[in-house]
Formats: sequence, structure tokens, C-alpha cells
Amino acid sequence: MSRSRSSAKKTVVIVATPGILLLDIAGPADVFSIASKEIASEEKGYEIILASVTKNKHIATKSGIRIACDICVTDINFPIDTLLIAGVSLGSLDKIPASFFTWLTAHYPGIRRMGSVCVGAFVLAKAGLLHNKRATTHWEHCTRLQAAYPSVTVDSTPFFVRDGNIYTSGGVTSGMDLSLALVEEDFGREIALQVSRQLVLHLRRAGNQSQFSNLLPSFELKSPLIRSIREWLLKNLDREIRVEYMADHVNMSPRNFARVFLKETQLTPAKFVEKLRVEVARQYLEDTNLSAEQIAEKCGLGNLVSMRRVFIRHLQISPSFYRHAFRTTLATEMAS
Repeated sequence: MSRSRSSAKKTVVIVATPGILLLDIAGPADVFSIASKEIASEEKGYEIILASVTKNKHIATKSGIRIACDICVTDINFPIDTLLIAGVSLGSLDKIPASFFTWLTAHYPGIRRMGSVCVGAFVLAKAGLLHNKRATTHWEHCTRLQAAYPSVTVDSTPFFVRDGNIYTSGGVTSGMDLSLALVEEDFGREIALQVSRQLVLHLRRAGNQSQFSNLLPSFELKSPLIRSIREWLLKNLDREIRVEYMADHVNMSPRNFARVFLKETQLTPAKFVEKLRVEVARQYLEDTNLSAEQIAEKCGLGNLVSMRRVFIRHLQISPSFYRHAFRTTLATEMAS
């Protein structure tokens, strides 16, 4: 694939792998494409190239939809401004040809920006490009990334992270947040705002803002003990809750209960309760028209000041901003 370099357009290469989520490709591509239309210049904007990691340029996505890439990445012979590794199926990571990783490490110095969408961070890490760098990925796989690559400082909180000229983003749609940030970096906030309006996105969910994943362990309901405690807590969140009360509910001594609870959840009972209070408060903020003061009382978070403090600690965002950003359509219609 040969290309003319007469224009000043920035070449964005999005790398696709078999089993990829379609949105990991389409989301960023649409951000850059709409940005180019908003810039309305034949000499500025972006040229988007979809590249495969294999010689077979036809990629089957996770949904079953097949896409045709423009080129195999190892055949690229033109300058690249920005290269994004779209999310990869972790089961297919070992199937990516060694030639791709050789190409990636060899060409990295000549690429202005390199980044990843979702679990594409695993590809950058395997290539050694995240060594001694801070990075993020889909919240569900942060622990796995950290364990596999100890030299990487994995932060599960932000939507995206920049460390030098390496950018990594969190789960799926965070790739669009990252792409918006790159557009703003290149062409200013006004263009990025226009793109965000076209896509009905918030500009920009702060890079250090939480991915808003469930704060509680994903395995919590597999344990009958934790399931019983959780059900009891949900009925008593508006009350003072102590370890003694929780232990009594399951007929255990407080000391033994605390030990077993920590082993089951990797959280102390107190931290679990606080996270559960925040989870329920989030649901109220999203789905109801209750005032923040009412929600704080119902969830046992005290007053609005203390609820705000807890939200900032866990989500890096205030309750009022959270409601503004994530309120459901149903709740909005009920308020009108």
C-alpha cells in the first residue's frame, strides 16, 4: 500500500487482531473521522488506516462481523503519527506473529504517539513498551496485567493514562475518551467539543477519573456467606453497621468472621460496607430523583458532605457530577 505524503494530515493506524470487539476499532475511528470533517481542511485532519497483525487482512470480530483491513501492519512503509493497538482477545495474544512484535519495537522510535484501547495494553506490555511505565487497561484485567508484567505500574482507576508518548485506555468506550483527548491535543478543545457533541459524548471524562466499574469483587456472590451478608446489609444500609452485627447475623464470632470475610473478599468488613454504600448510592443517583441528602441518609453515608468525601475517595468525582453524567433517561423523564 503506497501513499502520497503531500498533505499534512496525521496518519492514524489502528491495529486489529482476530476476536477483537468491533467498538474498539469503530469508536476511535469515528472520533478521528468526525474530527477531520469538523476541521474541514484538505490539508489537516486525520487519515485513518486499519491494519491487521497477520497477512490475512480479513478479521473476524467478537460479534462475528468480519472486517477488511487496509494493510498488514508489517507491510507499512510510510510515516505514522499515531498507532493504536485495539483491544485483543487475551486467548489470542499468543497467536499474534512474532514478526509483528519485532516490527512494533523496531518502528516505535519513529512513531510520535503509540497507544492501546482496552486490553490492547497487553500487546504493548508484551512488546516491552510499557516497561517501567504507568498504564491502565479494562478494569477487569488490571490485576492480570500487573501479575504478568510486574515492571508496569498498573492503575485501574483512570479512563486513560499518558506516560511519555505512550497512551493506554481503560475498558472499551474509554478508547473513545482517549481519542477525544488526542484530538484536543492536536487541534484544540473547540474541535474536540464539536466531535463530542456529534457523538453525544462527554468531553473529556478526566483521564484520572474512575472507570466506574463495580467497586466490589466480581466473585462476591459465589460465596454463600458473602451473599447472605450482602443481602442483610442491603436491608440495613441506613443504620450503623459494625463487625459485631455482621458476625451475629451469620452466627460467627467477630474475630473469626473478620478473618473469613477478608479471605473471601480481599476486603475488610468495613471497606466492603463502605463500597456497598457507594454502589447503592450510585444506583439511586442514576435511576431516581431522590435528593443527594436523601440518598446519603438511605445509604448510611451521613450527610451530603460525608457522601461527597466518600465519592471523591472511591470514584474521583462528586455525587452531583456523577448524577449529571450518568443519570438514566428514565430518571430524567420522570423529573420533567
